[in-house]
Amino acid sequence: MTNDHLTALDAATDDAATEVDAATAVDAVAAVDAVDAAVVAAHAALHADVQTVLGRWRPRSDCQAAIREAFLTLLEIRPDATARSSVPGHVTASSVVLSADRRAVLLTLHPRVGRWVQLGGHCEPEDITIAGAALREAREESGIADLQIDPAPVHLDIHPITCSLGRPTRHFDVRFRVIAPPAAVPAISAESVDLRFFPVDQLPDGVDDGVRAAVAAALSHPTEPD
Repeated sequence: MTNDHLTALDAATDDAATEVDAATAVDAVAAVDAVDAAVVAAHAALHADVQTVLGRWRPRSDCQAAIREAFLTLLEIRPDATARSSVPGHVTASSVVLSADRRAVLLTLHPRVGRWVQLGGHCEPEDITIAGAALREAREESGIADLQIDPAPVHLDIHPITCSLGRPTRHFDVRFRVIAPPAAVPAISAESVDLRFFPVDQLPDGVDDGVRAAVAAALSHPTEPD
């Protein structure tokens, strides 16, 4: 790992107020020999896509630029970075699902974290692109089939979590803007305690700053022509 990589990870920690640190990346390097070759092969296309997407993506703030460098570092040192089996941290895919008029956002009350969050989750071996993974998760968790996703991310976030691994890890979350069709009615899945649209300027109590930042980024993202 180069000094530039360590600097990027330190910057992501300071600027984003996350608990990511350079020592975590060092641990990831130390653990790289334990990577399952079959997992690497299954995630190769997705891993390459995330590197390409984030390599081309132009962050809109210094904070997001620093976080992007942390993502790229993880991808460089962990060939299984898109798999949930990467204990030091792994890439996840999320969607900020907005109503057709952009006045409401669809949030799920997550059973594990106990808070309202955007839709999303782990990448699967069948996912070929990170945008495709985000869209799959959005469809599964919302029950809305006809969703439209913008291909470029709107926000990146790194946060500590104890996920389905049952061990403390970190999610390197790539977030996309998704637009629901007019009059869309979400259907709650087994992955949610509750699921509903909230006005974008009246988010529920307990929504963390990362989710608020993602919603703001989705709202300010340039709108593609219909």
